[in-house]
Amino acid sequence: MDSANKNPGNQLQIEITQEIAQGCYANLAIISHSHAEFIVDFARMLPGMPKAPVVSRIVLAPEHAKRLLNALQENVRNYEQQFGRIQLIEETPPTGSTANPFGIPQGNA
Repeated sequence: MDSANKNPGNQLQIEITQEIAQGCYANLAIISHSHAEFIVDFARMLPGMPKAPVVSRIVLAPEHAKRLLNALQENVRNYEQQFGRIQLIEETPPTGSTANPFGIPQGNA
């Protein structure tokens, strides 16, 4: 086996296609859960548009959802240490279910 194929320390190698690497823009996240999974729907809301289409859905086991939460908290903390506090336009009490950039009432999925 040549050295290019070795996986030092059993590190996971991530592969991403060009299409997925481009990403998709979302400015709304709707989170729901059951006893077995968390579902995160990412949608794109645009002013003047009556519907926000879901652009991606991620389904996670509860353990992975908690790992994602911890990773996001750590990354936000690191970001704010480097670039300063992230200012939210409207400081509203969190509902625990929707990240809504326009303050529009929650819709039904």
